[in-house]
Amino acid sequence: MIADVASLEAHRPALTGHCYRMLGSVFDADDAVQETMIRAWKAASQFDGRSSIRTWLYRIATNVCLDELKDRGRRAHPVEEGAPGVPSIEYLAQQPGSYWIEPNLDSRITPADADPAERFMLRESIRLAFMAALQHLAPKQRAALLLTEVLGFSANEAASVLELSVASVNSALQRARSALEKMNNGASRELTAAQQDLVTRYMAAFERYDIDSLTTLMRQDATICMPPYSLWLRGHDHIRTWMLGPGDGCVGSRLIPASACGSPAFAQYRRNPEGGHKAWALIVLDLAGDQISNVTSFLDAENLFPRFGFPLTLPV
Repeated sequence: MIADVASLEAHRPALTGHCYRMLGSVFDADDAVQETMIRAWKAASQFDGRSSIRTWLYRIATNVCLDELKDRGRRAHPVEEGAPGVPSIEYLAQQPGSYWIEPNLDSRITPADADPAERFMLRESIRLAFMAALQHLAPKQRAALLLTEVLGFSANEAASVLELSVASVNSALQRARSALEKMNNGASRELTAAQQDLVTRYMAAFERYDIDSLTTLMRQDATICMPPYSLWLRGHDHIRTWMLGPGDGCVGSRLIPASACGSPAFAQYRRNPEGGHKAWALIVLDLAGDQISNVTSFLDAENLFPRFGFPLTLPV
């Protein structure tokens, strides 16, 4: 039985992760979880214990997300959108924030009591490549895949959550897995010592704004993108030209290490003309072996930083 609000709140981090994977937005996920908690508390007297509180809550949360997804399109990552561009500010076309996948900190979606294997799976399932691939799935296919592959529900339990037959869930899973395989969504793993050193060297080179050193840490075909802008660039030459040209306002930046989207990340602060530094972007690194394959700078710092507990300014 449900004893009190605390027994529901204990599930909030895991539910936040589930809603984030379903919706692709940290803000929408928080709203969906809040709506889940409200619905659950109002219906608490109807909970009869035939399923676990966990299963019951995921049924509510999944339905909240499916309702949210009825009348909206998928979210995207810039490197999926068209061909790479050229490093010129005149090509900066901006899309509304609701168009793009948003980042989330790993710590916000991981229950405190999760074991190492569970923590690893939860982080893996919010990587940008996986999140982008999920967006191509029909909502119920997406839900079936997440419930079984990420959360460990059986097909019977997923069918109960989605109010489908087991055969329908298995069919949705087959289509979802096939779609993800076609998108070449490769798995990653915990950072090796060499990768940890790579991230440290990236931070040092960026704060020195040593672009030659920075690009040597990247694959030759590395990409960078800057949501909410559609422009994305590929290759050392274009990255170097951008960072030494339109992007040179980042000279003198400070970085605070973080972990977001299952990957190494940094809260970036640019120099403030009035002194100190001001919030600019959440940088997420995608690694391939011992090199960086993609850098995504989420520029909505004014909204993201307070949500993640980062200050908007750093003192001198």
